[in-house]
Amino acid sequence: MNINKKFIVDEKGNPTEVIILFKDYKRIEQMLGLDLDDAAIKELKKAQKDRKSKKPGIYKNLASI
Repeated sequence: MNINKKFIVDEKGNPTEVIILFKDYKRIEQMLGLDLDDAAIKELKKAQKDRKSKKPGIYKNLASI
């Protein structure tokens, strides 16, 4: 992944901020799951709990397919 960026530096030349394209920001946000709403996060946590419980019928191990 290539991110186009511009660095903002202070008077000593130390980077203090970075500017990235909005499309790159949105892509990063999606990759990290920062764009998920509360309902989606709740569903993912429930799915994780179900997966860890290994109860028959709740979770299908895709590795066994």
